[in-house]
Amino acid sequence: MIYPMFAVVILTLIIGVLAIKYRFSSVRSGNLKIKYYQLMQGAEVPEDITKTTRCFNNMFEIPVLFYAGSILYLSLGIDSLLGLALAWGFVVFRYMQAFIHLTYNNVIHRMLSFWFAFLCVMGLWINLIWLQS
Repeated sequence: MIYPMFAVVILTLIIGVLAIKYRFSSVRSGNLKIKYYQLMQGAEVPEDITKTTRCFNNMFEIPVLFYAGSILYLSLGIDSLLGLALAWGFVVFRYMQAFIHLTYNNVIHRMLSFWFAFLCVMGLWINLIWLQS
């Protein structure tokens, strides 16, 4: 479980770095004044800023359930091939969702990758509960 968790941490870091890069370049190019970032309001925001910010924020929503479940597998010493497969499935679908979100941003494709990731994390939890009972 540690490797899938690390893969999600890496994805979060990549998206965070992209968000910072786009923020700096928006100020440098004059698209936004640095004052905008005090409250994140009061200006027309470039699409890159909105996409990277929302994508980064998404990494602190459903992935929290993934981290909690994975930590329980590790701390309880549960070794489950199904759990590991679901964890890697979650990773793959989260990478897909982030890629879609930050590139061509097709809402249907993004939604499908979100729901498949969500199903993987729910399966991870169901498997965990099943193995503990």
